[in-house]
Amino acid sequence: MKMLRTTGGAMVAAVALAASPAFADEARVEVRGGIISVADTEEATAGIAAGYDFDLNDTLFVGAEVSADKVLVDDSDIYVGLTGRVGAHLSKSAKLFLAGGYTVGEGEDVPHLGGGLEYNLTERVYLKGEYRHFFSDFDDADSFVAGVGLKF
Repeated sequence: MKMLRTTGGAMVAAVALAASPAFADEARVEVRGGIISVADTEEATAGIAAGYDFDLNDTLFVGAEVSADKVLVDDSDIYVGLTGRVGAHLSKSAKLFLAGGYTVGEGEDVPHLGGGLEYNLTERVYLKGEYRHFFSDFDDADSFVAGVGLKF
């Protein structure tokens, strides 16, 4: 009886694994750069990000990402973002997404919301454009970044 339960459990796990589209998507890493606008000041930024997207079906996906970005001015900290994503596959080459999470840096943790587009150049290489709005107690900020990434 114990072997039957183990075999039955393994069979259920195998069927779930085969039927689950979440295992069909990818991990990704990217480098990016852009601008951040605070009040009337704009500064250049550069950063990296890593994430994983899970396909919910043929069209929709959810994902998570961690990023590290630096405003390219003297004495600026590195900002670390923890972001969730939800979006749609517009085609085999394009993904449109909404993003939200928290960014930590320079003594203030701030929520952020935004969105973007990823476009596959090849099966593994993609381009990305993303906008984020940061909700601060002091001055809200907006960032616009473009990146190139690798899926695996």
